[in-house]
Amino acid sequence: MTVELARPYSPEKHHSHRDVTGGWLRPAVFGAMDGLVSNFALISGVVGAAGAGRGAVLAGFAGLVAGACSMAAGEYTSVKSQTELMRAEIAVERQELVRNPKGELAELAALYQARGLDPALAHRVAEGLSADPEQALRVHVREELGVDPDDLPSPYVAAGSSFCAFATGALVPLAPFLFGASGLAVAVVLSVLALFGFGAAVARMTARPWWLGGLRQLVLGVGAASVTFGLGHLLGVAVS
Repeated sequence: MTVELARPYSPEKHHSHRDVTGGWLRPAVFGAMDGLVSNFALISGVVGAAGAGRGAVLAGFAGLVAGACSMAAGEYTSVKSQTELMRAEIAVERQELVRNPKGELAELAALYQARGLDPALAHRVAEGLSADPEQALRVHVREELGVDPDDLPSPYVAAGSSFCAFATGALVPLAPFLFGASGLAVAVVLSVLALFGFGAAVARMTARPWWLGGLRQLVLGVGAASVTFGLGHLLGVAVS
C-alpha cells in the first residue's frame, strides 16, 4: 500500500489587474474623442460655410492648438485641485491619529466588526494595523476616504495625456487639407474610421463589446459634425 504525501501548499498566482488609478486613461480618452469630434465638426462647419481651402486649414489648426492647450490646462487644474483636497484630508487624518490614537483604533475595530469580524478579532486586527503609524494612516485613508495615499493622480500625467490625445484626435480630420484636399470627402472617411476605431478601442479596454463602443462614438461624432456642417452651410448661404 502506497501512501501519497501531501504536496506542500503553494500560494495561488492570481491574475494581474490593469492600472485604473493612474489618472491617464480618462483624460486620454476624453481628449482623443473631443479632439476628433470637435475639430471634425469645426472643419465641417467652415467647409459648409466657405468651402475647402486655406480657411479650413487655418480653422483646423487653430482648433487643434487651442483645444489641446485648453484641455491640458483644464485637466491640470482639475486634477491638481482634487489632489490638493486629498492631501489636505490625509493631513487631517494624520493629525487625528496623533491626537486621539485610541479613538482611531476603536473606529478601525468598529469598521472591521461591521464587516463581519467578531469584536475580539476586529480589535486584534486593528491593534496590529495600528502598531506602525504610517501603516495605520494608509489603512484609515483607504477605509475612510477611499483613496490610496501612495497612488494619488498626477496633474502632469493628466495634462500631458489630454494634450497629446486631443492633438492626435484633432489631426485626423485636418490631415487631408494639409495635403491639399479640395473637399470634405477624405476627411469624412478618415474621421468616420477614427471615430469607430477609437470607440472600439476604448470599449475593448473597458471590457465592453467593441462594435457597440465603435458605433456609439460614430453616431455621436457624425451627429455633431452634421449639425455643424448644416449650420455652416446655412450661414454661408445667408452671408452670400
